[in-house]
Amino acid sequence: MASSEPAIDAVQDGILRRQSLRESAARTYARSLPIVPVRARGMTIEGADGQRYLDCLSGAGALALGHNHPVVLEAIRSVLDSGAPLHVLDLATPVKDAFITELFRTLPRELARRARVQFCGPAGTDAVEAALKLVRTATGRTGLLAFSGAHHGMTVGALEASGGADDPRVARLPYPYHYRCPFGVGGEQGAELCAHWAENLLGDPKGGVGAPAGMILEPVQGEGGVIPAPDSWLRRMRQLTAARGIPLIADEVQTGVGRTGAFWAVEHSGIVPDVMVLSKAVGGSLPLAVVVYRDDLDTWEPGAHAGTFRGNQLAMAAGTATLAYVREYGLAARAATIGGLMLQRLRELAAHQPCIGDVRGKGLMIGVELVDEEAEGDADSSGRPAAPGLASAVQQECLQRGLIVELGGRHSSVVRLLPPLTITDEQAEAVLDRLSDAIVTAGRTAGRRDSRDGGRPRLPRPAAGTHR
Repeated sequence: MASSEPAIDAVQDGILRRQSLRESAARTYARSLPIVPVRARGMTIEGADGQRYLDCLSGAGALALGHNHPVVLEAIRSVLDSGAPLHVLDLATPVKDAFITELFRTLPRELARRARVQFCGPAGTDAVEAALKLVRTATGRTGLLAFSGAHHGMTVGALEASGGADDPRVARLPYPYHYRCPFGVGGEQGAELCAHWAENLLGDPKGGVGAPAGMILEPVQGEGGVIPAPDSWLRRMRQLTAARGIPLIADEVQTGVGRTGAFWAVEHSGIVPDVMVLSKAVGGSLPLAVVVYRDDLDTWEPGAHAGTFRGNQLAMAAGTATLAYVREYGLAARAATIGGLMLQRLRELAAHQPCIGDVRGKGLMIGVELVDEEAEGDADSSGRPAAPGLASAVQQECLQRGLIVELGGRHSSVVRLLPPLTITDEQAEAVLDRLSDAIVTAGRTAGRRDSRDGGRPRLPRPAAGTHR
């Protein structure tokens, strides 16, 4: 019997060709990941050509439980089968009430005690816009404190707060980045200098920065290259803003719901922000965005911030199921454990591969920064020059091995891993093996020297763990 593979490939090629002809030039993932997903379960995606992939992109972190988790599907089916309305603007429903109750159960206790929530447009960037509007309304001020390397979304206001923007209302502060320290020293000293810079700027009457409406920061910069902020620095930013009456906005769009090894990334440092911006995983894989904030900031008039699709009932049901599952089964702690093992093995790989400049992360939010190994540089301060071409080659080598990874960082030279929190020990091992092979192969193809023993280093396997 003739093979059906050519016909399957033709279907996939046709879909990809039509996408290229009909969709916007702004499309991104489709350019570097030319696959057509048709089925998915857990961490595995199957393409239209029959190929299977381990997904370490997870919808840019939106899939905390992976694809089509049974508790998420059951929650969605329950709403569909109940005959409940799917679209109700901001009216109260049992589905929404259950979501808010579960959300409050997971929030830092001090924030939950005085919290209000605002549902806005369904994307993280909409929540950022709402948060900026909130603090400007509450304070009567317009200025904003934001950080180099930040990414808060793609709408106008969110872009203004992001690292690549140039807006006169935004004062850009240095973010502590150990490998490429803005002060050339790295480590605790670099973080201290970043904090001192911010304190000095705000305390200088001639510094050119007036009283801002708020400060927005990511506890771990995601798109900026997986850069965790030191806990001590986060506490300094909290102290600085509290002392000056500046609302602190924590962007937890990508870091929230157990991703970093705590339910919310701010919990690592113990800080309690005035505002938290939530999306991605909070909707259980469906579009949902929420702003949680301290009640005294709730100075909006009715209708001051609205949106047609702010009452997504299916997303709220999926979000409730996801929040509860992560909480009940301790998936944040699981992320901390298995993420720590993955970081350890990747750092052992880096010792044999000069093209790896830095390995960093928190929980299951991991970044591998690739560099030009032949160039000069001090890895403790300014780092060697970034190698975006090598990172792109690694991504393609990963894809050939059935592994989907993301690229990020200021120079697009950081290979990012965002696996679901349900990743098994065996899947983590497969991810590390495939990524290791891809880095070695891409480095060799690019003319870079291989590891000293002439092949991929044999790394210790992570200890077997229990996963419910």
